[in-house]
Amino acid sequence: QVQLVESGGGLVQAGGSLRLSCAASGRTFNIHTMGWFRQAPGKEREFVAAISGSGSVTDYLDSVKGRFTISRDNAKNTVFLQMNSLKPEDTAVYYCAADRNPNYEFSRISAYDYWGQGTQVTVSS
Repeated sequence: QVQLVESGGGLVQAGGSLRLSCAASGRTFNIHTMGWFRQAPGKEREFVAAISGSGSVTDYLDSVKGRFTISRDNAKNTVFLQMNSLKPEDTAVYYCAADRNPNYEFSRISAYDYWGQGTQVTVSS
């Protein structure tokens, strides 16, 4: 099993920045693709960003391209999401996810095997 723990969420004004972290523990050798998803109140969970096992391939939701950057440190079993120029519409609970397979269907929720508990990000206008 793999456990994922997110951190770094909080309250920030529009235009500000936050850096989310997701630390993996347990059978981390199983982990390949890692991703970030978010869910706003009353809305479905949506893909935000993902990164391949080697870190060489990334993908983003169109509305966050140029503002968010995903990265990973495999030595520390941690994935990051740097969020800049935040907007009120970025407000949501952000979830980290991990896949046991070298999956390139980055945005497909069912492709991921492990999920964190989520961290709240609130952007005030």
